[in-house]
Amino acid sequence: MVVLRIRNVHKRKYALFCLCIVGFIMYKYLGMSGSGWRMRRKVGLNASTSQFILEGEPFRILGGSIHYFRVPRAYWRDRLMKMKACGINTLTTYVPWSLHQPEKGVFNFHTQLDLEAYISLAAELGLWVILRPGPYISAELDLGGLPSWLLRDGSMSLRTTHPGFTQAVNTYFDKLIPKVVPLQFKKGGPIIAVQVENEYGSFAKDQSYMIFIKEALQSRGISELLLTSDNHNTLKSGGVDGAIRSVKLQKLNQRDIQDLNAIQPNSPSMVMDYWTGWYDVWGELHHVLPPEDMVSTVREILRRGMSVNLYMFHGGSSFGFTSGALADPSYRALVSSYDYDAPLSEAGEYTPKYHLLRDLFSRYSKRANSIPDLPVLHYREAYEPAIMYQHLSLWDALSFTEGPFKSAKPVNMENLPVNNRNGQSYGYTLYETTITSGGILKSGDNVRDRALVFVDRNYIGLFKQDSLELAVPDGQEQRTLSLLVENCGRAHRGRDLDKQHKGLVGDILLNNIPLRDFTIYSLDMKPSFIDSLYQAPWKSLPESPSFPGFLMGRLFAYGYPSDTFVKLPGWEKGVVFINGLNLGRYWSIGPQQTLYLPGPFLNSGINQVIVFEEQEGDYKVHFEDTPDLGMAADIQ
Repeated sequence: MVVLRIRNVHKRKYALFCLCIVGFIMYKYLGMSGSGWRMRRKVGLNASTSQFILEGEPFRILGGSIHYFRVPRAYWRDRLMKMKACGINTLTTYVPWSLHQPEKGVFNFHTQLDLEAYISLAAELGLWVILRPGPYISAELDLGGLPSWLLRDGSMSLRTTHPGFTQAVNTYFDKLIPKVVPLQFKKGGPIIAVQVENEYGSFAKDQSYMIFIKEALQSRGISELLLTSDNHNTLKSGGVDGAIRSVKLQKLNQRDIQDLNAIQPNSPSMVMDYWTGWYDVWGELHHVLPPEDMVSTVREILRRGMSVNLYMFHGGSSFGFTSGALADPSYRALVSSYDYDAPLSEAGEYTPKYHLLRDLFSRYSKRANSIPDLPVLHYREAYEPAIMYQHLSLWDALSFTEGPFKSAKPVNMENLPVNNRNGQSYGYTLYETTITSGGILKSGDNVRDRALVFVDRNYIGLFKQDSLELAVPDGQEQRTLSLLVENCGRAHRGRDLDKQHKGLVGDILLNNIPLRDFTIYSLDMKPSFIDSLYQAPWKSLPESPSFPGFLMGRLFAYGYPSDTFVKLPGWEKGVVFINGLNLGRYWSIGPQQTLYLPGPFLNSGINQVIVFEEQEGDYKVHFEDTPDLGMAADIQ
């Protein structure tokens, strides 16, 4: 019995010893701890030869762009799984400064803007990440993703080493960069490369600027491969020493590749943005790129041994007022949809492009049959229309705004004393003054971007880019002149970013005399404002409601809510709010005819629908199971 007991003790000691050995192996080599990964990952993505090298082996980046801020958080996993199932190995995303720092002292990295969670999810699903933190990102966002409060500085020079700009960048990077440093490849994370700024070659106002941004990243702990990205004709002026250059294109031109190789002959070649489609602007057609043309170009890029990133793989939606605009040669505002004619549609549906790419990428996969099965699609539903049953005049909603504010002269949105003196970023601003005569009202091109004009709250006309004069009816008594000015979106690119102030940016003349003594209301229509309207004096919908105004109805969703598409036939122009969330703008001129409403934005049961309509409504909001992005035209 004693011998048996001794043997059992030895067996237990031996088993414990073996367990320790196994645990040590798992700790050191299988990545069971962050420090274990760090010991293995001393060298990140390498670009010192004609091919990228990762983990000691040749590596081709098969990338795709999905912006976390354009996809409901509840759908992040779904979209990334569909990316993985297409054969893509690398996720790329921009980081929008304007959303993460909406006010000087306010930062938001939570819920929908939880960048760390998004990058960690990519790692969990086996995707590498290329991060594009800006600070300028373009991305067809208002002001290219720069916060509008920067424009309160009258001497501001964006995207330069102007002290006001560099100080703001430093403050922002002090918050942002420490969040992503632990997620770098060498620290066990998925980030294999970081882009320095974006398309600076097309701007190039300050030779010191790109050096500043590079050092701002590295001094805060960014140690992975750096890269820049430019159009082929601005490659030289957009680069910075210590970062490899990459090119953006839609049509592959032999000269473009030669230019890239001539600048960096011993480095890997990469198309950082292969544009799979294009964005749309109000009043034009929906842009599409034929699937065969797209896959033919991607196939040729891969045949040449290059890496590629699909911009966009999945576009999503520019919810709220976040979409940008074009300023050159004339002002044109972008629609709310960011479908982009991408391989994965705005609502996450597979397209012919997706299936063609999946077939192509499967041939470049390291392991045969390693591409996952296709995730199932979400159900879409055509709900019963929401009947508008209550009405609130804009004029009755003014008491729920922040203000009003008095000013002798017009004040632009950015310089209004609202939002803790950060100015107004988005939405509408109402300017009111008193007049004692009729005559000719001239905007002097000082309206940014559209203005509905009223006398004693009766509509008399519209100011816009090509409509700069209005006739004011005669009258000698005191009357109230009102201008409801909309910021339709700041330009997202171009050399005039410093001039993107909105609202009234100068004098309005009546009979060539500048108007004075304004009362100004800020209508940025943030969720807090929409929520406050519960206390407003809503009235039962009259037969002839006044506009502009808010109309309220209900959408009933039984069971688990599904995706749907909001359609507003018979309505003119305005904004849709679902349960207080701003879905985006609608406008009868198109091309976009439906707004994507994700199921996660809905409650099971009753959902509040509020529509702000500028001029004419149909009193019924439809919900369909298919999108309508308008009449399509091939990209030329």
